[in-house]
Amino acid sequence: MPASISDIRFLLRVKQLPQSDHPRRVFITGGTGYLGSNLIPVLLERGHHVRRLMRPTSKGNLPSGSEVVSGNALDANTYKHLIRPADTFIHLVGVSHPSPAKAAEFRAIDLVSAREAINAAAELGIAHFIYLSVANPAPVMKAYVAVRSECEALIRARRLNATILRPWYVLGPGHNWPYALIPLYKVMEVLPFVSQGAKRLGLVTLEQMIMALVEAVESPVQGLRVVEVPEIRSAQATLAREVTRKTA
Repeated sequence: MPASISDIRFLLRVKQLPQSDHPRRVFITGGTGYLGSNLIPVLLERGHHVRRLMRPTSKGNLPSGSEVVSGNALDANTYKHLIRPADTFIHLVGVSHPSPAKAAEFRAIDLVSAREAINAAAELGIAHFIYLSVANPAPVMKAYVAVRSECEALIRARRLNATILRPWYVLGPGHNWPYALIPLYKVMEVLPFVSQGAKRLGLVTLEQMIMALVEAVESPVQGLRVVEVPEIRSAQATLAREVTRKTA
């Protein structure tokens, strides 16, 4: 388990969840990033097969049990032939530490990589596409939100069976400055005139985000499912209920 979520309590919670009786074959772009590097060990713990796309020049510790293939996330022709036999495609590529100053990077990296992944998944008939978007509408980060919304529109246009997750900010190592805002959020979430917006733009923890991605992998959809912040926060409980129901 990576250091950022190596807390034994989290690992024990993952181990104690009922196991899925249908392991997935997962292909991940962006698997070396903040979320991907933490998600892959949990997917392996859950019994799923994981194939991760990496640039030929990338280096780093690889989780035991995962498979690595080489390609460029900005050009699907370099990896499209490596996606199968995956039935689930998770796209996590994105500019690190987004800010309003990175508008050009959002279009050059986030948009291009997502367009390549979506088109490749559609051409191959991938059963389930999982996309990390962002909560919207939002009062700031307009360029970032615009690119993610454009990618969502492409998913709809290609008629993919897809789960779109919309966090606003994922708290975790190196991403912890908003912790000071938590008391303010708690107040806003109970005030009737701002409660819905506060919940939609609420903060989620890295563990909650990882479990929401796992729940998405283990709950493939027909059509389109959008997962907002309240569902991300409750994903672990939802996963436990769903696995128990399916195996009962």
